Amino acid sequence: FTQPDSIGKVVVLDMGVKLNILRNFAIRELEIVVVPYNYTYEQIMEYKPNGVFISNGPGDPAIYKSAIEVCRNLIENNIPTFGICLGNQILGLAAGGTSFKLPYGHRGTNKTVINTKTNQCYITSQNHGFCVKDFEKGGFKEFLKNIDDGSNEGLTHESKPVFAVQFHPEACPGPLDSLYLFDRFMEIMELK
Repeated sequence: FTQPDSIGKVVVLDMGVKLNILRNFAIRELEIVVVPYNYTYEQIMEYKPNGVFISNGPGDPAIYKSAIEVCRNLIENNIPTFGICLGNQILGLAAGGTSFKLPYGHRGTNKTVINTKTNQCYITSQNHGFCVKDFEKGGFKEFLKNIDDGSNEGLTHESKPVFAVQFHPEACPGPLDSLYLFDRFMEIMELK
């Protein structure tokens, strides 16, 4: 997806990315390069991106070994990185965390998450059966959690430009509740 007057470039590591996510990058005047889930860190960096997006997708995050390794390299090299859904889980695993199957998956357009610092709540759209925990040893902290079961809904690195959410901000089930996350990605890429 080329933009004639793009202000930056994002590489999307695609494990099932939704079109509306790509639209949100295009609205922000980004050139979008979509690559398969098994691309290496070196192949991604050949595009000279301002940032890398780790997409949503199906299944157990532990099977995406190459994507986990890519994320380790992105974190280590301070590459601005944003993940959604499966991307949140993969970043958590790259940080040394573990994944687990939820007893009941989070599925629906009205799942409430809470910001652990501000106590602000967001209505979110979710569709996942796995979650991640124990990522703190990799320098990450939880900034969003599920109000129903306390599971992780968002993680951010304490000193590096890397963050992710477990839900789908592009779906906007609330009044544009979490679209600001795309702008946060722009900020950590230093494009806004």
